[in-house]
Amino acid sequence: MHVGQAQELKPQDYDFETMNLQVGTRLQFITHRRIKPVQHFSSLVGYVKDEYIILKIPMENGAPIALAEGERLTIRVFSGVKVCSFACTVERVFARPLFYVHVSFPKSVQGTSLRTAMRVKVDLPAQLAGSGGVVQACNIVNLSVTGALVESTRRLPQDDDALTLQFVLKAPPDDQDVRVSARASIRNVNVVQAGDAEVFTYGVQFLELDPVHYTLLQNMTYEALLADRQKIV
Repeated sequence: MHVGQAQELKPQDYDFETMNLQVGTRLQFITHRRIKPVQHFSSLVGYVKDEYIILKIPMENGAPIALAEGERLTIRVFSGVKVCSFACTVERVFARPLFYVHVSFPKSVQGTSLRTAMRVKVDLPAQLAGSGGVVQACNIVNLSVTGALVESTRRLPQDDDALTLQFVLKAPPDDQDVRVSARASIRNVNVVQAGDAEVFTYGVQFLELDPVHYTLLQNMTYEALLADRQKIV
């Protein structure tokens, strides 16, 4: 598995269609009423090209955030290979029971291409199961759509090419637990001395990943990229 830094290209102008927006697409909703922009997450309800976009009003502490007509917003979305953003303004607020907001259609879209499958720092308990049925507890320290970096206090059988990595992810919007079981192969091994003990780190590459789990990992990377770049490895 590649262990380099995530690299990005310079922002460029793109067409609206480049974002490949679908109903339900998760996006970042940024308000600018304070000195420091405030980030929320929302989703796309729909749009009429060149007229308006309809978004779910973000919730905060169980209630929709307050929005005013004419208010300036920045919307950011992750298309899978690009992070795109555009400026817009609030046109109409639909309160309870819909909690929708109409915003102006973007005049321009800025996009940044991502060159590599970015990895996100995590601290996830996991299990590695070998072909012989031996299950071993481990910890995932970073994760991407292509693989993971795993720490274990025990050495794994390096001649086993049919490992299964099992862990749990939180699925939006209500953080339900989703159990992931992915076939993986060991790509590199390192031994780190931690006090008197040895810790083994394994770079593993996913061989077969369920499309649903791939989307969850992609979404996790996307949220880390937009909301907390410190987590990007």
